[in-house]
Amino acid sequence: MNKGQTDNQGARDAAIHIVKRLKSSGFTALFAGGCVRDMCMGRNPSDYDVATNAPPSTIRELFDHVVEVGAAFGVSRVLLNDTTTEVAAFRTDVGIADGRHPAAVRFCGPEEDARRRDFTINGMFFDPIENKVLDFIGGRQDIEQRLVRAIGDPAERFAEDYLRMLRAVRFAGTLDFEIESCTMESIRRLASRVADISVERIQYELTRLLTESPHAGRAMQLLFDAGLLNVILPEVAAMAGQGQSPDFHPEGDVFTHTIMMLDSMEPARSATLAYAVLFHDIGKPPTAETIQEETGGERIRFHGHAAKGGALTEAIMKRLHMSSQLIADVVHCVCNHMRFMDVQRMRTAKLRRMIAAPTFEVELELHRLDCLNSHGDLGNYHFLRDFMQQIGNEPALPPPWITGNDIMALGIPEGPQVGLWHRRAYEAQLENRFSSREELLMWIRESTQIDRET
Repeated sequence: MNKGQTDNQGARDAAIHIVKRLKSSGFTALFAGGCVRDMCMGRNPSDYDVATNAPPSTIRELFDHVVEVGAAFGVSRVLLNDTTTEVAAFRTDVGIADGRHPAAVRFCGPEEDARRRDFTINGMFFDPIENKVLDFIGGRQDIEQRLVRAIGDPAERFAEDYLRMLRAVRFAGTLDFEIESCTMESIRRLASRVADISVERIQYELTRLLTESPHAGRAMQLLFDAGLLNVILPEVAAMAGQGQSPDFHPEGDVFTHTIMMLDSMEPARSATLAYAVLFHDIGKPPTAETIQEETGGERIRFHGHAAKGGALTEAIMKRLHMSSQLIADVVHCVCNHMRFMDVQRMRTAKLRRMIAAPTFEVELELHRLDCLNSHGDLGNYHFLRDFMQQIGNEPALPPPWITGNDIMALGIPEGPQVGLWHRRAYEAQLENRFSSREELLMWIRESTQIDRET
């Protein structure tokens, strides 16, 4: 294996130093877990974990800066050269306490340690000194077959920590793997137990799945097929089977449309865009109604689905304990995604306000994905891009030429009329109806004089 196969050379160097120090003191020490999987796949690990038979007391003796983060489990963090490396003792879990923590642990060797880990692709070790992979559970074969397979009995592995079911889908999504059939069947049987997991842990897995999966729609479909989506996001699962007008959505139901949009996202995507795509049509099932047309046919309508979707989105994201800013941004995108159909009829001032929104680039990309994965008409998208090019480097919302004091100086008494004329003046400025502040002041003076005379 190529030792230089990483962009995170500092983290690798620190981990190798720890391994060498432990080995020179007579202990076994190996890279463990995800970093080994990534190296076997030719990927660049973001961090490195070390597993050893040295007890935590020895770790404290050998290294100057050590923080114990799980003394009962033999887990420490070693700070070396501004890099933190997790160092864990080989252990096996004894009993199940709460679906997340074992009742007890027993320290052991690497092979027994490998058999208590979650999936074969995460259960390998690597000796960086001898440049050798230690694979006791068939991890390399499953990497070659692109499979996520639980180690041993899947039901036992999941009972040890029910979050592992979500992790199975996340790994399948981010690595573009399949889930092995017995592992998948066990997830389906135990899916309801995900409700016992803390919302913070669920949200972490869901966000990584949406932002890191090369085909996030496929990953979301896996969540649905595994029975997990109905437990963690029943509002999203309800989109499956919800029909739409074939005139605008020849692709199929609301869930199919959303899956296609998720799959079409660019690799470098924000959580804001990912959640906006996921939730943009979540208001359709509760607002769906079938109406009779004059021709005798039927048509499905979703009156007010954007506003309903915004309310549902806010409730869901609060339930998952997401940040206030992320919630506000995603809700704004969901509530306003339908206004793009009217942009070519909007006044210039309204367009400028629209593109000045902090979320506008996300909204525009949401609109593009929405169109591409339904009727295919990108006319409004290109219209907005052209408009943005026309205003060039100008700020979308430049400072107003006229202040409230200017308006009162023209003879308008302090009160609601000042605000009214201030808004009118700013709209006129945004729409380029006047070339200077002086012309705008003259227009206000003349207009207010007419109003007073009448």
